[in-house]
This record gives sequence, C-alpha cells and structure tokens, in this order.
Amino acid sequence: MVTLTLDRLSARYGRRRILSEISTPSFAGGQVVALLGPNAAGKSTLFRRILGLLEGDGSVRIDGALTERPLAYMPQDTGANAVLTVYESVLLARMQGRRLKVQADDMAEVDRALDDLGIAELGERDIGDLSGGQRQLVGAAQALVQAPEILLLDEPTSALDLHRQIQLLSILRRLAQERGMLVIAALHDLGQALRFTDQAMVLKRGELIACGPTEDVVTPELLHRVYRVAARIERCSRGEPQLIVEAAV
Repeated sequence: MVTLTLDRLSARYGRRRILSEISTPSFAGGQVVALLGPNAAGKSTLFRRILGLLEGDGSVRIDGALTERPLAYMPQDTGANAVLTVYESVLLARMQGRRLKVQADDMAEVDRALDDLGIAELGERDIGDLSGGQRQLVGAAQALVQAPEILLLDEPTSALDLHRQIQLLSILRRLAQERGMLVIAALHDLGQALRFTDQAMVLKRGELIACGPTEDVVTPELLHRVYRVAARIERCSRGEPQLIVEAAV
C-alpha cells in the first residue's frame, strides 16, 4: 500500500520563505488527511511542492507505489476547457500520459467516475454551461479517473452547496477505503474535517503547527491559537464530534 512522508520540506518565492521544514509521519493509503490552516497559510504551496511544481529543500518520499505517476491533483481553479463536453474533458484527463488510443477500459473508468460523483447526466453538457459547483465536481472526476494512489484536492468543496459537500466528502472517504487510496484535502470547514478525515495537518504562516489524528489535532486550544476563535467541541447524539464556534478573539 502506498505511503507518503514529508521530510523537512521547504519552499521559497524569490527571497520569501513560504514553507519552513514541513515534516510528517507516514500517511498510508486508505486514509483521508485534512490539510488545514487560515488563508495564506501555505496549503496550496505545499501541494505544489509535493507535486514537484516548486523546488526547495527537503524531500517527498512515496513508498509502495504501483505506478510511475501515483499522484493526481485537483486545484482550486480547474481551468476547464469551455469548448469540451464534460465527458470529453474527463476522458482527456484519463488519457494524459497514457496510450494514444482510447480503450474500452478508459471509457469504463470515465463512466465510473461520473457515476460515483452523481454527475453522469452532465456528460453531454459543455463545460462552459456549468455552474461553479458543477465544474468543481467535474474537476474531481478528472482527478479520480486517473486512478491515482495519492489524490490531492485543494478546497474541493468551496463552490458546492451543503448537500454536494457532504456527498463529495462521503464519496472520497469511501473510495479511499475501497481503493487503498491516500486522499489529502485542503479544507476550511473544520467541522467537516472532524467528521470525514482520519488525520490532519495544520499550517500557519508556512509552518506545521500540528499533525496527527484529526480529533487530537482540532482542539479548542489550537482553534484559539491558529484561527483566533473561541470554540468548543461536543459530541452529538450519535457520538460524532461537533464544532461550535462562540466568538472571534
């Protein structure tokens, strides 16, 4: 099973240091990891550094990978080509770095991704005609159809309504477990992080503030320190942790 470990990972933009020696334990396939932190904490930069799109000190170690390119990435802005249909755009994502001729299994993977995300009915729609939330789901399909062992998602629920947010996070957790895939998602909703993720990393100003099981990481003390809010965490009737924010401080 694939594992991902970050060892003293750093990055700079010019002379400005954006990430400062980020080190983590090994994250294993089957887990969903929340990447948390306020705006400008360095979350998107960390994704770019993991993907090799930025240079810097430190290393990214991927062990147990079955493919040469085990990573797929969904950025905040998918930049979808408005000329293509949804089906064509997802099929194009599937074929990147693969054989030139489309095979039956490629079509089957596109169908599966669209079905998993509940957007099969959008297949013949032009990308340019979709809402922001629909385009975000298409971006998720473009990432999933590559059958990655490690899936990085930068704010995958930011344009979705509440129903679709819960649906997508539930799907990602199920697929991580079924496929042995490691999912790392940058999230702003800490309540959803508590509910849907196994591990959490918290960044602040490019530094790793905390890392570990989500319920151990997301505490009132951390929320006060990193997010500057007074909050408490209580259990609902089903035993699930619930985040209650009381005030900005």
